Parts: sequence; C-alpha cells; structure tokens
Amino acid sequence: MTVHQLNELLLVCSLVLLVAVAAVRISSRSGLPSLLLYLGIGIAMGQDGLLDLQFDDAELTQVIGYAALVVILAEGGLGTKWKEIRPALPAAAALATVGVAVSVGVTAAAAHYLVGLAWQQALIVGAVVSSTDAAAVFSVLRKVPLPPRVTGALEAESGFNDAPVVILVVAFSSTGPMDSWYMLIGEIALELAIGAVIGLATGWLGAYGLRHVALPASGLYPIAVMAIAVMAYAAGAMAHGSGFLAVYLASMVLGNARLPHSPANRGFAEGLGWIAQIGMFVLLGLLVTPHELPRDFWPAVVVGLILTAVARPVGVLISLLPFRIPWREQVLMSWAGLRGAVPIVFATIPMVSGVDDNDRIFNIVFLLVVVYTLVQGPTLPWLARRLRLGDSSEAADLGIESAPLERLRGHLLSVAIPEGSKMHGVEVAELRLPAGSAVTLVVRDGKSFVPMPTTVLRHGDELLVVATDPVRDAAERRLRAVSQGGKLAGWLGAGGTTRRRSR
Repeated sequence: MTVHQLNELLLVCSLVLLVAVAAVRISSRSGLPSLLLYLGIGIAMGQDGLLDLQFDDAELTQVIGYAALVVILAEGGLGTKWKEIRPALPAAAALATVGVAVSVGVTAAAAHYLVGLAWQQALIVGAVVSSTDAAAVFSVLRKVPLPPRVTGALEAESGFNDAPVVILVVAFSSTGPMDSWYMLIGEIALELAIGAVIGLATGWLGAYGLRHVALPASGLYPIAVMAIAVMAYAAGAMAHGSGFLAVYLASMVLGNARLPHSPANRGFAEGLGWIAQIGMFVLLGLLVTPHELPRDFWPAVVVGLILTAVARPVGVLISLLPFRIPWREQVLMSWAGLRGAVPIVFATIPMVSGVDDNDRIFNIVFLLVVVYTLVQGPTLPWLARRLRLGDSSEAADLGIESAPLERLRGHLLSVAIPEGSKMHGVEVAELRLPAGSAVTLVVRDGKSFVPMPTTVLRHGDELLVVATDPVRDAAERRLRAVSQGGKLAGWLGAGGTTRRRSR
C-alpha cells in the first residue's frame, strides 16, 4: 500500500466514523436503533449502493466480528454491577443454556417445516438467532429503569449465551459427521468451565496487580484494563475453552474491583465499544447483497415471528421454572431477547465452512435482525411501563473516581453528584465521613471553593474527598449510602458508617 492509498483509506475511515457518530445523535432523538443506521451506512457503501464497493470476504468479516465482540463484551463486563447481577446469576445461566436449547429446537423446527430449509440449515438458523446481542442489551437496558433482578439476568444472559451458541453453530456447520447430542453437551459444559475459571483468575490477578502497581500516568490504567480483558479471551480460547465467557467474567471482576480511575477505565472501554460496534455493523452491511434480500424477506419474518412469539417465551418459561420469577418479569424477559450484530457475525460461520445455501442463511438472519430490531427495541420501554416494571425512583449511581496518592498513603476521590441523588440538600458535616477522610473542595457552576461544615450540597456539584488508605473503602461506602438514602442512611438500613460515628 502506498502513502497516497493510506491517506485515502484514513480519509474514508474518518468520514465513516463522523457519519456514524452523527447517526448516534439521530438515533437518540428519533428512537431508531443505531444498529440499523450503521448497517445502512455499510449497505450504501457496498454492492448496489452509492459507492458500489465489491466486498464478499466472509472470513475477514468473521475475524473482525469476533474481535469487535471481544471489545463489546469487555465494555459490558466493566459496566456490570456485581451487587445487581449476583442474585440473577442462576437464572441467567439457565437462560443461556436451557433457554438457548429450547429456542434452537423450536426455531429450527419452524425453519424446516414452515420455510422449507433442510435440517442442517434449519439447525444453523435456529442456533444463530438464539443468541441475544450483548451490545443491544447493554445499550437498551441501561436506559430503561428496570428492577435490578431483571436487568442483571438479561445482561448476564447476553454475556453468557454467546459461548454455547458458537459451539452449536460450529458443530452444525461441520461438513463431516456430527457428534452425538450428549457429546455436544459435554463439550459445551467443558468449554464453559474452562472459560469461567480462566476469566475469573485473569480478572482477579489483573485487579490485584493494578491495585498494587502505581503506573506513571493515569492514561495507562484504561489501556492495562482492556489488555487484561483481551488476554482473558486469548487464554481461554487457546486452552480450548470459551474465550467469550472468559473476557466477560474477567471484565466483570475488573469493573467491580475499585481500581484507580475506574470511571476513566469505563469511559475508555465505552469509546472502544462504540468503535467496535460501528466497524462491525458497517462491515456486515458491506457483506450484504441487497438485490438478493427480497426473496428471503417472508421466510425471515416467519422464522422471526416463531422465535419472538413462541421459542423465546417458551425458553424463558422452562428456564425460570425453578426460580419463581413473577409472570410480569418473565413477559419482559421474553420480549427483551434483543438480537443485533452478533447473530449476523455468527451467520458467517457456515459461509466460511462452505455449507450449502449459506447465502440464504445469511440473508434470513440479516433480515430477521433488522425487522425485529425495529419492533422490539423501541417498544421495550413502553412494555416495561405497561407491566409496571419501571423503577424510575431509583437514585442515579454516584460517580466516584479514585486517584492513588502513593507517597501519602492516601486517595483523592472525585465525586460527581448526579440528578436523583439524595445527597442533594445534605450539609458537608452531615455526610459523617469516617475519621481520616474529609471534603476538601467543592466545584459548583464552574467555580471551586473550600466548603464549610454547613455548606449544603447540590445536584451537579463535584467534590474532592481526601481519604487515608485504611478508610478509603469506608469513605466511598458512606458517600454511596448518603447518595441513595440521604443523611439518615445509617439509621434507615443503608450502608455507611453513621452508627459508628454517632456515639
């Protein structure tokens, strides 16, 4: 590649990114899922489009799609709160295994008997579309105030179910004799176990190292966090385990480990996640041949209808039988099985393997994702309100960033008070921070001042809190407790140190 060609490539990439960023703004105002806008950009650039770029490299698309999915899962894991997801882990595991199995069987039967696909192609379609999309679930659910159990189960399911689905799609796409069902179940269980062990171990070791090694620049922490997450995927895959499960669990451990500069770590991961989504969607749009889509439109609608109205609800019902989850939450979980780019990426596996009618499989999956993303995503908030599952009263999470002060054996906490925080109206003295910590500065309306004990805090304030190393965690717990429960948090049962300090 010449320098001139490189310059042209950089120009095209930067223009695509700018257009995609503008599409995010359009999406947020119109309610149209950004996934469709990115796919539209790729289709407009590809075959039959404005630029008429000829691109049909399914193997390259699959490799880039896997890499993008690793980044998206890492970003999702870093933003997952352990206290919310912990009670929902058994239900999420059931949805990602039993629920996937039920969904594959029902959807494959519909694709065979109603659409006329051969059993191999029908099983591939059933497996591919049974995986919920992590990017779609994370982006939609974090904008909808749902009960923590529902959000935790759906987020964990989207992080877990990629692993068994990949194994099933690869097995169904094999040109040789297929393993028996019990061998397939054993392989899935083994790969999930290996991935889980490697992911948890990598995350714990990485968090331990980052807490005990002072890096020379704060900007290195986000890079180190993402490097550890990617390392978990690579180690899991090389050990013949589930790399996708490994990266999600490692990132979840890192995201809940109270690392230095945690908000910056999440912000960096979120930016990389957006780039990964944009690149993946645009590339998938390039791979589509638009003039071939009309013939597979109605088969995609039929398969998607069975998946959405029958397979997903039945899978949710059977999976959650042991957990006694209320029917309203089950209805919402059934509708919130969002699909996105992940099924389209998995649809490239039979293309690379040379399965018969692989182009039809890809087209059906592509159309199904587009049609039902238009239907499910925008209606999910409405359904949550109709089922009375909205939880708008929950206070916004308090943003706290920690910078280590190694020589002073202390920490500088940067605290942003969001809308909905019950810290609004609380005096500085009423925070009752543990001995060894204090509010040293308040930034309000762009101006900073040293607060008095009687200074009343407001929404939008930013506080600088200095805490010695032994009380750093206690100070953060107290700040979060006041944000959620107000000045009486200790007496009302929320966490904090009020009781100890009020003697």
